Amino acid sequence: MDIATAVGLLSGVGVLVGLIMLDGGNFKAYYDIHAVIVIFGGATAATMIRFPFSVILHGLPMGMRFAFTMSASHPRELIEEITRVAEVARKSGPVALESVEVSDIFLAQGLRYIADGYDKEFIRDTMERDRDNFLQRLDEGSKVYRSIGDCAPAWGMIGTILGMVTMFANMSDPSKLGGAMATALLATLYGAVVANMIAMPIADKLHVKLEEEEIARTLIIDGVLQMRDAKSPTLIREMLLAYMPAHHRAEMAEAT
Repeated sequence: MDIATAVGLLSGVGVLVGLIMLDGGNFKAYYDIHAVIVIFGGATAATMIRFPFSVILHGLPMGMRFAFTMSASHPRELIEEITRVAEVARKSGPVALESVEVSDIFLAQGLRYIADGYDKEFIRDTMERDRDNFLQRLDEGSKVYRSIGDCAPAWGMIGTILGMVTMFANMSDPSKLGGAMATALLATLYGAVVANMIAMPIADKLHVKLEEEEIARTLIIDGVLQMRDAKSPTLIREMLLAYMPAHHRAEMAEAT
């Protein structure tokens, strides 16, 4: 589980609740059904116009799931694991990879291809296609949430304008001014909260994960292909170190 996402959301909710408590704790004053309809209905409608329905249906749950549950694959750990597996392949042959346990599912898929004797081009094409499809799904999820983040503040402004129109149209009836003012102010509040505490942070988190996964999965593909060619573990390790920052390469070199 990605603890940072959960802690960030809980902290944001805590800040809002704390501020409301400091102002007297009247939570009912911060709820307005008209503002809710404007923000969530408007943002949903705008997002549906921007994307095909199929993208929204799998982008929303997938984006939320990856933002909370997808663990990062660190290049250093992957290099160490691939080097260990390459030692097994060199000593016991490719068939021994069937019984090797690895933490990364994508790496396990590549080892299975080697153990089953698939040729190098098949392994490269299949794994690159799987990588690209996975990254595309992450990108679609990021775009859907970014769209919601773009739309929510704009619809908040629309709700504010509607509330002000209602307020000015009923200046002669003071009993209607309070509700119109609440809609005007809370629509802006809801739009800002949805955009800046939920949608945009999740979109950015998914983009960061996309970049991390692109590096990790490309590293795995290169390592698997080198094992398929029966290259030595030392050579594989040295080649994969190119994926590490310079100072981390030096640390790993000293550790060997």
